[in-house]
Formats: sequence, structure tokens, C-alpha cells
Amino acid sequence: MKPLSRFWAEGAMLAALAAAAVSAPAVTLAQQGPTDLPPAGFGTLRQDQVAVRLTAENVAVRAIPLDERVIRLLAPDTYRSLRELAQSRAADIAAAARAGRRDSVVTFVVTFFALQPAARFNPDQLYISSQNAFFRPVGIVPLTPRWSEHQIDQRQQAVAIFLFEPAIAILQPFTVTYGDRSSDAWTSVLRLLDAERTRVLARASQQPQPPR
Repeated sequence: MKPLSRFWAEGAMLAALAAAAVSAPAVTLAQQGPTDLPPAGFGTLRQDQVAVRLTAENVAVRAIPLDERVIRLLAPDTYRSLRELAQSRAADIAAAARAGRRDSVVTFVVTFFALQPAARFNPDQLYISSQNAFFRPVGIVPLTPRWSEHQIDQRQQAVAIFLFEPAIAILQPFTVTYGDRSSDAWTSVLRLLDAERTRVLARASQQPQPPR
């Protein structure tokens, strides 16, 4: 189906959002990975390969973690776009976290794609189950205009950064649910991430070392 293929394709919209966003000082509310992060600039994965996708009656939904342990394994241009997006919205993320009375959060880029005219969506119906616990968003930072209307025209997208409690284990299986639809695709994504991390470390080790 042509509209969906365009939706699942590499997200040029996110790059445009990052470029258009007003720069803000970095904050430390977003979840940080361990000190042994994979080196940036050596990944080859696409956004659609690390996305959890599901389709409801009138919208398709895509969720991508903004965790550095994930996005550093993406192709360099894609990694830079997502990282710049998160940094440019850092002040908004911090404000939303404070409003939700949270000192730290896990962030996801969530996209709703309309499958029919005047499609309605409800952000409150999206939640994540991780390690036998259920998590609803504690805050949302809209990235596209008219987000608050919760309605999108056919073939259009509504994009936002969703904030969740840091208890979600990004490097463990979790389930994304919207309404009565759920996806366990992250379990398969984890295997892909493990393999790509090994390849990234190998590529980085082959780079010439600077003289001491």
C-alpha cells in the first residue's frame, strides 16, 4: 500500500523537524546509557528497522526509542538527525518531565499516520509494558503543528516525543500497545541491534589510531 510504504520509509520529516527546531541547552533528564556506548558514526541501520509498528482501525503508529544505545547503531545521517532532534527539544522535554514530576525519563519518537480522511488519534491510548509493568506517557512534546487537535488528514502525520518512566528497560523485550492493538516486535529488533553493535565495534576497531 503506497501511503504506508511512504510512512515506513526513512523519516525525512524528522530531519526537517530537527533542522527547524530552535536550539536549546542540553539537559540531563533523558535516560543515559552506560559508559560503554557504541561509537557513533559506524552504524548502518535504518529507522524502520528499529521501529515498533502497529496498525489500528484508522491510523498506523510507529515508535522509536531515542536511547543512545539504539540510535548510535543507525546510519550516520539518521543518527545525527535524531540526536539533533532530541537536543533541540531538550528544554521542552525537561519541562514536560518536571510537569509529570519525574527527574528522569525514557523518550520515544512516536508517529501517527492517517489511513483515512480526518483520522482521529488518542495519545493517551498508547502505552508500553516492560518487565511485567505498564507505563503510560508522563509527558508529550509535540513536533508537528495542530497536535492538540488529535486529528490528521489522510496520508498526513502527527509526530511527538513521548516521555515515559525510566523503569522501561530499552535493551530488554517490551510491548507497545495502542488501543486494542499490540506489538512485540522489539524482541526481534533486539537481535538486530545486538548483531549491529558487534559490527559497529569491529568497524571502529579497524579505524587508524591517532599518533600518540
